[in-house]
Amino acid sequence: MIVKMLHEKGMKSEHAYCAAFISIGLSVAAWYGSLQKEPGAGMDRADRWGIFVGEWAPTFFGLGLALAHYEKEKSD
Repeated sequence: MIVKMLHEKGMKSEHAYCAAFISIGLSVAAWYGSLQKEPGAGMDRADRWGIFVGEWAPTFFGLGLALAHYEKEKSD
């Protein structure tokens, strides 16, 4: 089980939640950075970069929920 292995390696639900919030910030930074560094590429390319990085957040939130559930079961 992946969640068990991650927990045994020292990953906690708080780490996954932090990664999710960081990825939201990175999404905005990637969007803005693409607009500034690639002015000829247009808004579409910036949007794609922002969406690509923004898709990480739900994955990390889901992993955080799974780890929190595992931590709760283990403590009971």
